[in-house]
Amino acid sequence: MIKLESVIVREEKKPAGATGIAPVLACREYIFVGISGLFLLLSWAGRVKEVIGFDPAWFTIIVCGLPIIRGAFAGLFLKWDDKAGLLVSIALIAAAATGEYFAAGEVAWIMALGELLENRTVAKTRQGIRNLAGLVPRTAWLDDGGRLVEVPAGEVKAGDVIVVKPGENIPVDGVVISGRSAVNEAALTGESMPVDKMPGSQVFTGTANLFGALKIRSVRAGEDTALAGVIRLVDQVERQKSPAVRAADRWASRLVPAVLSIALLVYLVTGDLVRAVTILVVFCPCALVLATPTAVMAAVGNAAGKGILIKSGDAIESAGRVDLVVFDKTGTLTGGKPEVTEVRGFSGASEEEVLCFAAAAEKYSEHPLAKAIVAEAYGRGLEVDDPDNFTALPGAGVRALFKGAAILVGDRKAVIEQGIVMSEEQESYRQLQEQEGKTTVFLVVGQQLIGAIAMADSVKSGVDAAVGELQRLGIREVWLLTGDNEKAAGAVAEKMGIAHYLAGQKPEDKMSVVLKLKEKGRRVAMVGDGINDAAALAAADVGMVMGAGANDLVAGAGNVVLFSDDPGRVPRLIELGKRTLKVINQGIFLSILINTGAVVLASLGFIGPVAGALVHNAGSVFVVASAGRLLFYRLK
Repeated sequence: MIKLESVIVREEKKPAGATGIAPVLACREYIFVGISGLFLLLSWAGRVKEVIGFDPAWFTIIVCGLPIIRGAFAGLFLKWDDKAGLLVSIALIAAAATGEYFAAGEVAWIMALGELLENRTVAKTRQGIRNLAGLVPRTAWLDDGGRLVEVPAGEVKAGDVIVVKPGENIPVDGVVISGRSAVNEAALTGESMPVDKMPGSQVFTGTANLFGALKIRSVRAGEDTALAGVIRLVDQVERQKSPAVRAADRWASRLVPAVLSIALLVYLVTGDLVRAVTILVVFCPCALVLATPTAVMAAVGNAAGKGILIKSGDAIESAGRVDLVVFDKTGTLTGGKPEVTEVRGFSGASEEEVLCFAAAAEKYSEHPLAKAIVAEAYGRGLEVDDPDNFTALPGAGVRALFKGAAILVGDRKAVIEQGIVMSEEQESYRQLQEQEGKTTVFLVVGQQLIGAIAMADSVKSGVDAAVGELQRLGIREVWLLTGDNEKAAGAVAEKMGIAHYLAGQKPEDKMSVVLKLKEKGRRVAMVGDGINDAAALAAADVGMVMGAGANDLVAGAGNVVLFSDDPGRVPRLIELGKRTLKVINQGIFLSILINTGAVVLASLGFIGPVAGALVHNAGSVFVVASAGRLLFYRLK
């Protein structure tokens, strides 16, 4: 089983924001905040103080305030960390020292309430991701020489054969070796429609088998599966802070001496200690510090529900700044498997005759082109009979004996070596297909060339729409990099509406192109799916790994994984990144505006510590709530 204990424990015990009150509010946040709020109300009722002999606000100060003070001064003296918690602590101490117990309690209580709301927002953003762990079945049916044995799913190893019954979740990443069914992959890829599975199809952990029984050979099990990779991404997001968050912390560090200086200046000019205390209360940059992490985590949660897993907070912000997108071709924008595009008969042969003879000859071949021919024949409802014998010609084609006739299916070179002279019509057909980036194989029966079959790597649906969406989002250029030949690359680029392309690119060439684009000041996103894209993915500002099967790349090169083969995920991520930056900037602007206005009012004596605490912390709560909007943002 995938081990989530470390992630869950860290989540329950992690610091809850900038001020460090989590040790007190770790498991009973609502109870502590509720009781502290009740004592604060009792403090507001003056008669209660007379009856019990002390101000009930002290309970709130101790329960909610002491952890803030302890964390702030520990950070100051142990790490020389003078962030927002130090200002809050100084404000608490100053308010209590001047007899403003209610104001001190209010500061502590509202800070606790704000962090409680932040925790709820963060927890909600990650709940959908954590629920993925529950999709892994606890047991699996192991095929032990034809006998089904129920074993713990964690004991299944790569190479084992398991059986998944209808209605069960799949416990491994693997390949179907027998059986047919439809599998719901929505939890992992975000695709709403079930995907048909048959022998040779890939299946993934946590997806639901809907109808027939499937016999699966395990390829990756336990913590090597795609779903385990998702959970590791969650762990990394939990432990990583966005650079913008660190920038806010540095801003807060510079703010501490400035605020102390302003408070001291106001006290020296006015002689009013209450005004100085109020400035300390209102000028705490909590809203600023909360603006980025809450927005980033909300965006991560939104993306996770759409099959987009983000490895770090920096990635979603970088995605919002991208102005150039580079795509790999094979496997990223194309299916990576050839498909028959046209069947041509010569010398009076029909398309069906050509396809039947070619499919029979290729039936036992493992070559991708052979599989495409057989699949096309089945797709047209044709019967594919067995050949009488079969011989593979490596790099050329196949020979077979079918219905008493010698058959050759191969390329132009194999045909010529057979001693056959191609006609002008046949040669022109081959050249035309080659100009369109297609591969052509010929069918020879006896000594007569009677047909040709053109094949090409299938372009994924929605590529042209995705390119159009990128342009709508302000992406200035879209590039295509491929190891294919110039004609194939040009044909695909034209079909996809991509103006810039480079062919014959090796892995180091792709990386070099990305680096050169960055040197020109471009913000580059690289989208790829294979090991040959790893260097370019790592070099880009945002590396997007497409497809759940490419999970091995995620930990090293890409900082975003698109658990779907849909190229439309790319503009969705960039759109979400732009929206996230907008929400972050709104939060920062709002926090600065509130703090500045409150300081002016405090300096002029219009508000005191109690009102200042209310205004300031209300701004923090509003910033967190504003970031939470990203949870429900609908991508176009």
